Amino acid sequence: MTVSSRKAALAAVLLASVAFPAAAEPVFNRIASFPVAQNLPGDKDKLSPTSAEIITATDDGNTLIYSDSSFGAIGFIDITDARVPRAGGALMMDGEPTSVTSSAGKALVAVNTSESKARPSGRLAIVDVATKKIENTCDLGGQPDSIALNKDKTLGAIAIENERDEDVNDGKIPQMPAGDLAVFQVKNGTVDCGTIRHVALTGLGGVAPEDPEPEFVAFNGQNEIALTLQENNEIVIIDANTAQVKAHFSAGSVDLSGIDTKRDGALKFSSESKGVLREPDAVKWLDDNRLVIANEGDYQGGSRGFTIFDKAGKVLYESGASFERAVAHIGHYPESRSGSKGVEPEGLEAAKFGDDQYFFLLAERASVVGVYKDTGADPELMQLLPSGISPEGGVAIPQRNLFATANELDLGKDGGVRSHVMIYERAEGDQAYPQIVSADKEGTPIGLAALSGLAAVPGKPGMLYAVSDSALGSQPTIYTIDATKKPAVIIDALVVKRDGAPAQKLDIEGIAAAADGSFWLASEGNSERLVPQALYNVNAKGDIKAEIALPRELAANEIRYGFEGVTIVGTGDDATLWMAVQREWGDDEKGFVKLVSYNPKKKEWGAVRYPLDKTESGWVGLSEISAHGDSVYIIERDNLVGDAARLKKLYKVAISELKPAKLGGELPVVKKIEAHDFLGELKTATNGYVLDKLEGFTFDASGKPYAVTDNDGVSDSSGETLFFPVNLTATN
Repeated sequence: MTVSSRKAALAAVLLASVAFPAAAEPVFNRIASFPVAQNLPGDKDKLSPTSAEIITATDDGNTLIYSDSSFGAIGFIDITDARVPRAGGALMMDGEPTSVTSSAGKALVAVNTSESKARPSGRLAIVDVATKKIENTCDLGGQPDSIALNKDKTLGAIAIENERDEDVNDGKIPQMPAGDLAVFQVKNGTVDCGTIRHVALTGLGGVAPEDPEPEFVAFNGQNEIALTLQENNEIVIIDANTAQVKAHFSAGSVDLSGIDTKRDGALKFSSESKGVLREPDAVKWLDDNRLVIANEGDYQGGSRGFTIFDKAGKVLYESGASFERAVAHIGHYPESRSGSKGVEPEGLEAAKFGDDQYFFLLAERASVVGVYKDTGADPELMQLLPSGISPEGGVAIPQRNLFATANELDLGKDGGVRSHVMIYERAEGDQAYPQIVSADKEGTPIGLAALSGLAAVPGKPGMLYAVSDSALGSQPTIYTIDATKKPAVIIDALVVKRDGAPAQKLDIEGIAAAADGSFWLASEGNSERLVPQALYNVNAKGDIKAEIALPRELAANEIRYGFEGVTIVGTGDDATLWMAVQREWGDDEKGFVKLVSYNPKKKEWGAVRYPLDKTESGWVGLSEISAHGDSVYIIERDNLVGDAARLKKLYKVAISELKPAKLGGELPVVKKIEAHDFLGELKTATNGYVLDKLEGFTFDASGKPYAVTDNDGVSDSSGETLFFPVNLTATN
């Protein structure tokens, strides 16, 4: 299959999932998420950095075990009831655990004990899972990375990476000492240290052959080991029984087209990159002859996808840009990584569920998992699953129809989400995610990211507008959404322009569609970045026709948390724009924010005061305002995420209450009425953690309400976008 036909096939798969009901074939859906900080001992600071990286399961599938290099421990999760995972505690490893596997009630843990990159060391620790005690350790003679066992769990292997120091010689290799592979025998889950044999790997790689840096190991059913040498761009096949190299071959390079190669605040999948070294990280066998690699890149390459080889080195399938473009269609593409390695596929898992052979591709920077069905020929992309931030490892538990990911990034110190383990189940039903996707436009994916304000398309039920915020600073966009589809589909994108070029210095947080076909946009400013707080009138072609700056009375008290929504109340000369200001400005009493009015015909400004709810932590502010019937509806939320989130509500204020006073004087306080509590939906929509940025709400032309979350352009975010109809009768 050619690259172009693969792209067409992938687009067809994606759009088929949009256009038709889910087939009877079972699907994977997330059923639980577990913040690994719950495993912190009681005597530790609850904000101690934690990380779930490589993950395994006990033989019975009831306990997950993950490596936590940040905390220097391994963690345990009881998943006897997989929908209600329970903390099993942590075991300190007196070093940095880099990988873990399990057999016969034991956990085998590779632990890095190096005093420096130049003096690497490490050990293999054998842990009793029931007692959570280290029973024995074996010296490994170097810094370990990946660990794996063969199918009957009688042999094991550890990649001894002896990784390079990126601060030495600009990170260039060779850097001694060289890495190798440790092979050992396993009996009843334990290891006799005397059986460890080291396999020399020097002289094999086409890049710095004197300094092999082994990364990932995997066994097939013939006790052959596939080993990636990531920086050396090499794959080695080793006979585990004899501890001898059988074959090796270059991972090669890829010519990529239809990708985004510039970090410029825009999503443009029209560039190319030639001769990109694959530099694989994870590797898994699909059968005894075929293996699949995740082409993360680490040194000079990274081809943004995956490749299937036979064990003689013949390329059987190359994904090219297809995986990354599929990720872009669901809004998980990390624009900030465009100049580097894009989505960075890093982790892999492969397993047979029923009669179906799958492999799971984990994209570190996109925080997403591609679920592929192995057909024996070209694989089929079945799903894209949302994960936590930076999935590092995955484990399949086919006997329980489960799959789990370990997600390494912990933002607790910055008030963000913690590292999580996510659990998925394969069962009959519909795919819960994605809830919104983008179509192609002119042959490339519409760049979907950071959806903020929502507005109805006048006269067209089920059709909505949305806007992107500063995550696409060089490509401010008005999206058209067909919400009648499931998932909803972004069918068009209109770039906001100034003098014919994409407008700069905009942070669009609100949109209102005017009767004449034009738009009013509210831009949240930030003086430190020279982004003005302003209103913009944009015509149907996306051209800015008017920029309305704030009056002096407002601008004098500005902070960066400004306009977060705009709506139109009234008609004709009385049509007035109302904007929600997110947080208290300099002249606001604590606990009160402004709803600001502007009449374009009369050029008159005014405001009222809006009372905020109180919470014990974080800040509270407004994220949207939308007029419908005799009220305006306002999103009020805290800035907290996950278990800490407490306030994600919709309030309504009667339009009769909106009697603006002149700015600079005493402002009347409006009365608000709770219309909806979103917390339940945000918790259960996809069984992840509660997202903080519920930023868009509106009613379509038929009066049906919708809401959307802002994924921050996948920057310190899981990249998830929730888009859903709202049942207002549920709380009224």
